[in-house]
Amino acid sequence: MFKHIAGLLFILFMSFTAFAQPERWQQSVKYTMNVDFAIKKHQFTGIQKLEYTNNSPDTLYKVFYHLYFNAFQPNSMMDVRSRTIVDPDKRVGDRIARLKKNEQGFMEVKSLKMNGRKILHNTEGTILEVSLSEPILPNTTVIFDMEFKGQVPLQIRRSGRNNAEGIEYSMAQWYPKMCNYDYQGWHANPYVAREFYGIWGDFDIRITMPKEYVIAGTGILQNKDEVGYGYSPVEPVSRPDRLTWHFKAENVHDFVWAADPDYKQIVHKAHDGTIIRAFYQPGDRTTENWERLPAIMDEALKFINEKYGKYAFPEYSFIQGGDGGMEYPMATLITGERGLVSLVGVAVHEWMHSWYQMMLGSNEALYHWMDEGFTSYASNEVMNYLSLKKMIPGEPVQNPHLGDVNGYINFALSGREEPLITHADHFLTNTAYGVASYTKGEVFLEQLRYIIGEHAFDKGMLLYFDTWKFKHPNPNDFIRIMEKASKLELDWFKEYFVHTTHTIDYEVESMSGKSAIIRKKGIMPMPLDITVKTKNGKEYYYYIPLDIMRGEKNGDRFFSNFKVMKDWSWTHPTYKLDLDQKLSDIETIEIDFSKRLADVDRTNNVYPRKMMPKLDVE
Repeated sequence: MFKHIAGLLFILFMSFTAFAQPERWQQSVKYTMNVDFAIKKHQFTGIQKLEYTNNSPDTLYKVFYHLYFNAFQPNSMMDVRSRTIVDPDKRVGDRIARLKKNEQGFMEVKSLKMNGRKILHNTEGTILEVSLSEPILPNTTVIFDMEFKGQVPLQIRRSGRNNAEGIEYSMAQWYPKMCNYDYQGWHANPYVAREFYGIWGDFDIRITMPKEYVIAGTGILQNKDEVGYGYSPVEPVSRPDRLTWHFKAENVHDFVWAADPDYKQIVHKAHDGTIIRAFYQPGDRTTENWERLPAIMDEALKFINEKYGKYAFPEYSFIQGGDGGMEYPMATLITGERGLVSLVGVAVHEWMHSWYQMMLGSNEALYHWMDEGFTSYASNEVMNYLSLKKMIPGEPVQNPHLGDVNGYINFALSGREEPLITHADHFLTNTAYGVASYTKGEVFLEQLRYIIGEHAFDKGMLLYFDTWKFKHPNPNDFIRIMEKASKLELDWFKEYFVHTTHTIDYEVESMSGKSAIIRKKGIMPMPLDITVKTKNGKEYYYYIPLDIMRGEKNGDRFFSNFKVMKDWSWTHPTYKLDLDQKLSDIETIEIDFSKRLADVDRTNNVYPRKMMPKLDVE
């Protein structure tokens, strides 16, 4: 008897351990770098010490580094990709192919050791392939020592020298950076100007340049008194010809910096103690708006902290530079000769990346929409809030996402859409990538808010941040959080909206007596909000859940006080909606009066039919 009980207990234990969800491990890095800049050649040499901890259960026999600057050479993968894709990025086009030798970028690894012993390495485009003489065992730490040399290319994409506004150096993705290894294995993606993925760690960076340069970047400057230039209240009496700027940053997965002799710095202490810095070149097209920027961003931070989670770093810098707007930990590069609304808009968007990339850190190559789309969603909310607070010109609207819902519908009808699950590098067109990442990623959240209700959605967004910050979440992790917040089953929504390009299309087909027939013309199922207007001016609300939701939403400011109807099975093409009103008393029946539902044909959403303009298909 005891043996039988012991056997049953063993089986139960093994079943539990087989299905238990372990805490997700992730690798750890500590970078120490000393960089010396040769301005005349636009080149730099560096010494890098990398302390790498293998927290995985796997033994590693190889490692890989990113060498991003090698992309800026004729016939590189970025160059060929740009010249062969049907809709090239105008910032790139054929510019890389036309670079002269002294205008190109490169990153050369001169030597590499692990634990003091030289190891074999091979450069394959923008990836350094390293064969280890000794494997890295699980839960061990090794030291990589590297000497490297780089040349800064002309500004083309994100990084480079002498951008269109005259910023001398925009130093993004500029150093040999260890690729990430996670539960899916190595992610050594060649650089073709798309997204990135990094390992959280600590950075200790020293950059030596001529004394006239001001450097802005990730992290906290350690030697303010030595370098002066707006960091120290008292400028040094005498300065050497070259200065070393020393930065430290903790728990970040990248390091960006920029340098220019004409930078002016504004320092603003935000309401929560966060230090907001702005670096820009003074001028007629910059000064007024850049001087207003930090206070506006302080107001934005109040809303963001409350709505999406608390900013985790002590500082953030808005730096004029780059080729548009590009996010990095604790800093962003943005072009600065803009009107106020444009400047605030790009600043808000790039700072919001601190939540969905710098603190949550999804794999942007695989789940680009979880960063760009979520950032776009939050950015629109923040800009609407700033309009409400009269911090920027413009009137607030009830729902700032409707334009993007319509934009997604337009593209879905064009026949050029590709699934959200497509790897960022492998979209057939830049347009399809952009719509998927930014627009459909945002619409993903708006559809989710429609499904589960605003209260559960807001609760879920905060729970997502608090649960998964600094853990690299994937789509399943996000959906599970939203299921917990809403107490609904949502895997069906993710599978349709992320894995396919199936569209939503519902029709009020007919009405007889006190019943309306609703038809599902599209493939993707959704719950429905139905509004009935009677001839005496009253409105009645009916809600049709899906059976696969296993529940229903609560009301929100867009749709409330509704009558919950019986579930609709997704296999059934039609649904009989039994109303409390008879046909002779009804003026209209309408699906989704709020226009939140991404229904690709709204002309059939109202009964009896009335002329509704079709969306233009580009």
